[in-house]
Order: sequence, then C-alpha cells, then structure tokens
Amino acid sequence: MKILCVAEKPSIAKSVAYTLGGGKVTVRNSSVKYVKNYDFTFEFPGVGRCSVTMTSVLGHLTEMTIDNNRYGWGKCLPINLFDSTIIVKENGNDSKKLVQNIANEARLSNQLMIWTDCDREGEHIGWEILNAASKTNSSLTLENVWRAQFSHLERSHIISAAKNPKHLDRYAIDAVCTRMELDLRAGFSFTRFLTDLFKTNFQEIKEERRLISYGGCQFPTLGFVVDRYMRVKEFVPEEFWYISIEVKKGNRKLPMSWSRPHLFDRLAAMLLYENSLDIAKDEAEIVRIISKPTSNFKPLPLTTVQLQKDCSKFFKLSAKETLDAAEKLYNQGFISYPRTETDRFDPKSDLNNLLSKQVESPQWGGYVQELLDGKMRFPRAGKHDDKAHPPIHPICYTDFTKLKSRNEQLVYQYVTKRFIACCSDDAKGVKSIVTAKWGLETFTASGLMVLEKNYLDIYDYFKWTSTKELPEFTLGEKVKLLKADLVTGKTSPPSYMSESELIALMDVNGIGTDATIAEHIEKILAREYASKQNLGESRSKKAYILPTELGCALVEGFNQIGFDNLSLSKPFLRKQLEESLAKITAKQETKNNVLDRFIELYRQAFVLSNQKQAILVQSYRHIQRRNA
Repeated sequence: MKILCVAEKPSIAKSVAYTLGGGKVTVRNSSVKYVKNYDFTFEFPGVGRCSVTMTSVLGHLTEMTIDNNRYGWGKCLPINLFDSTIIVKENGNDSKKLVQNIANEARLSNQLMIWTDCDREGEHIGWEILNAASKTNSSLTLENVWRAQFSHLERSHIISAAKNPKHLDRYAIDAVCTRMELDLRAGFSFTRFLTDLFKTNFQEIKEERRLISYGGCQFPTLGFVVDRYMRVKEFVPEEFWYISIEVKKGNRKLPMSWSRPHLFDRLAAMLLYENSLDIAKDEAEIVRIISKPTSNFKPLPLTTVQLQKDCSKFFKLSAKETLDAAEKLYNQGFISYPRTETDRFDPKSDLNNLLSKQVESPQWGGYVQELLDGKMRFPRAGKHDDKAHPPIHPICYTDFTKLKSRNEQLVYQYVTKRFIACCSDDAKGVKSIVTAKWGLETFTASGLMVLEKNYLDIYDYFKWTSTKELPEFTLGEKVKLLKADLVTGKTSPPSYMSESELIALMDVNGIGTDATIAEHIEKILAREYASKQNLGESRSKKAYILPTELGCALVEGFNQIGFDNLSLSKPFLRKQLEESLAKITAKQETKNNVLDRFIELYRQAFVLSNQKQAILVQSYRHIQRRNA
C-alpha cells in the first residue's frame, strides 16, 4: 500500500519523515528548490507496513481573487465587488509546481495523510492539498483522507499521531473560506473607494501612488492606536487633593496613605483636614494591625498572546519578531506548537518527563533537579482550552547560546523558564498592614517580608522583594505625627500605545486570532497608518505606536460618518464576525448564512461611506492644517 503524506512546511516534512522512517529515508528533489520528497516505510495500524512518500507545501497553495477582465480596477464600480464572482487560483509559480508535485505523487497512492498545523488555517491548507491530490486520484475524498493531530515534533508524539489519524474538519474549512471571502470583498471594495477618493483630492497621494488599503482587522487595530493618541492629545489635567501624614515610632519615621481616594473638591478636602486637626491635633491612634500570609502566584501556562505581550515588554521584540523566532524553534523541534489559546495542561500530562530533559542545563538544571526531587507542583489551570494544542512549552534541552539568532535565544529562554516556573510553587511571604486614625480619617502603611521565592528563583523577569520592616505597634497606641499635610497634585495623561498593550486590546476584543495579531500590527505600520517611536528620557525610552496624519484622518473620518449599529474603525463588527466563524466551526451556523449577513452589513457601510465621502476628505485636510 502506498501512502502520501504532505506537511505545511519543508522542515516539518523532513523531521516527520526521518522520525517515521527511523533514519532510513531516500530523498528526491521536487521542482521547487526547498521542497523534497522523502521515501520510507512505516507500519500503520490495521494496514501494515506501507511505502510512504512525505513531501510538503509552503503554506497556502491557493488564493481567492476576482476576474480582472470583468472586475478590474476602473472596469466596475467598487460596490459591484460585493456581488462579483470569486475565483480560486494558485497563488504563484511555486504553488503551481507544488500542486503538480502532489498530483504526481498522488497518482499511484492509496491514501493521503495531511500533516499541516492543527488550527483552522491548517485545515484549509489540508483541503487545498486534497484538491491538488484529487486531480490525479479521484478516490481521495474529504471523507477518507487521514489527518495527523500533533503539536510538536518529539519522536513518540509524532509516531502516535501517525498511528491515530483523525479527519479533516469540514466546518473549520468553511469558517476559513467565509473569512477569506468577506475579507476579499470588503477589502477590495473599500480599498478602491478610498484610494480613488484620496488620489482625486490630494496631489501628494496621487504623486506617491499610495494605496489606501482597508482590512477588517487592520482598521480596528488602527482605531485602538488613534483612540489612545487622541486621549493623550486632548487630555486636560485636573487638580486633586489628599491628606498625607507621617508618624514617629521610636527613632523611625513611617509615611502613611489616606484611605480615601483623591478628592477633586478642594473645599471638601480642606474641611476634612481641618476637622482632623481640630479633633486630634498632632496625635494618631493605631486602630488595626494585621499580619497575614500572602502569595505571589506563579504564571499560568503560556499562550501565544501572552508570549507576544511578554516578549514585547521584557525584550522589546515586536509581535512578528516573537512569532518568527518561536516558529523557528518549533520547526527545529525545541518547543511545542507556538500558536495556541490553551492555558491549562491536561492533568494526565507527563510534565516530569519534560522537566527531566532540562536537568543538563548549566543555567537552570540544578533548580529543575530540586523540582524532580519533590518540589514540583502541577501548573495552575487557566480558563482557556482550544482543544487542539497544549500551552507552549519546551520539548527538549538545547544550549540556547548556540541558537542562530538573539531572538531565538531570548524566546527559548523565556518559554523554558516560564514552563519551569509553572511547575514550581508560588512565592510566599507575610504582609503586614497597620491602620491609624487621625481625627475621623484613617491611614494605612504596609510591609512585606518574602519568606520563599520559589518560582521567582527561576522566573527572573520581575521582582517581588521584601520592603523595610514596619515598626512594632500595639493596638490603641497613640503615635506622634511628624507632619500632616494637605497635598495637591494633578492627574496625568495615559501613555501612548505600547505594542504589548495593543496585543492585549486586540485579544480581548477579538481582533484577529492569536496567530494573526502580529500580521495586523505589521500591516498598519507597513501602510504608514502608524509608526513606532521611542519616547521618554534617554535612559528610559520606550517604544510606542503612534498614528500618522493619514491614519488619524481615516479613523476620525469613519468615526464621524455615524454608522448605524456598526463601525469600520471599532472592534465590534470584527468581533461579531469572529464569533460567527467560531459558530460555523461548532456547527451552530452555516457558511452561507454568515456570508449573506456580513456582506449585507459591509454593503450598507460602503453605501453610507460613499454618500458621506466628503467627511473623509475634510478629516484629512483638518488634520493637515492642525499639524501645519
């Protein structure tokens, strides 16, 4: 029996082939430079020893587009693209060659096994592979194709995936097709409308031949950046007042914080201050003393979004740089699949086995050995499980100093330390809180004594340290006030948008997926709707994402149009779509129903944008004048 296996990437094909073939593999070239055909034998349950050919694609083989002869730029009104015929074609010369390679290998094959990434996009790529194979072998169908379910390249895991195949998910394929068609129709129509509008009204855009592109995730992403920017620019500081006291115990001074929030009414603050001064003069009474155990909880198991946020915060890596490095580590078999929403390990997971592979590390091997000797604690369980992949974790030990790039070194260290921290105990300490009463007002001071650092001994990306010990007080004790002041201050503006904050906002609002968030951020930067700038003092500069004039104009213009129950620059429409795509995958909605509903919503938005296009033009002119 002959079985054709096809992976999503050449590196995965090579690794899986040599694992299943036990090293006894014959390599043949394909017509694409980076893609090889690997021949070997493997024993499949219920089938026996089979001849196997393992090859790969390079991501998607096909793309959706329109008939340019009929619907090309200038040949129809942009609104007609909502009803245009969709064409599916190979997305380049390499794809044509890859389709031919699969078709050639499938001709004499009895079975097809898909080894693409186990997510919605992977299901769709698997479907594209099936379509290519069925060109020469009509016996291969969606119902009988095998689908390998795997999340990393460790040997026993790959062998288990080969011996326990699943089926391609028809509904996940439908969800991806729905998203692709909606993005194409909305993207093409709005991009042509905006580009023509701005070229007609702004000579510099015409001369630069700028493309004013629209994307269903791109614009809400830009909307977050513009919204924060405008909040900073339009911020008006407000004056507030609060009471600050400092007490004396022996030779020690202890500042204490007012229990009330800051007051924005000076007269009210002054009355409370004078009332306390009249009642208690320069003396306060200790009315409560608490000393209680406290913990600093170890981190949850690692998701893609958290990986991107932390690497931006700790290492100043962009979301794209982080994912690129993680993808390379995965392809080399060093970490598990890096695109996952799961933040809990299966209770049956053999985490001791994964930990044991890190014992040889000179950096953290000793700590890991202590865990294996009895200090290991099972990781905390988050609330998310995508049912496809476990949290991101190291698969084997590697000397990270020998990895090819600095980004790979940083990401591997972070993933490994995070996993080890997850398997550790929480940090433990004692928190002391003293409450004093001055007149009718209460004030508090707190102190922390760290007793056991535990996971913080390995997870050194932030600190939890003991504070100065509080003086010894007794309940009811009268203490002398060294000072009691009515202090004024002013509210501060929010900071500009950091990439870490933007990732979090996109995640919580359903803009993109854990795998595509990085792409959408890169897109608004590449289109020059926003730029990264380092702001602050020389030693404490931080990178922020700020909108350009054009980026501000597009968002403010669409905000002023006044859409009814939807917005092109807010997250709500895209979030509704993502929720509907999830329902398609869960068999709760159909592809056609979702397409019809959202095409009509985008059409309504387009009609209104076209009617009020002068608002978009005036928005850009206003911002140019404002910044002149």
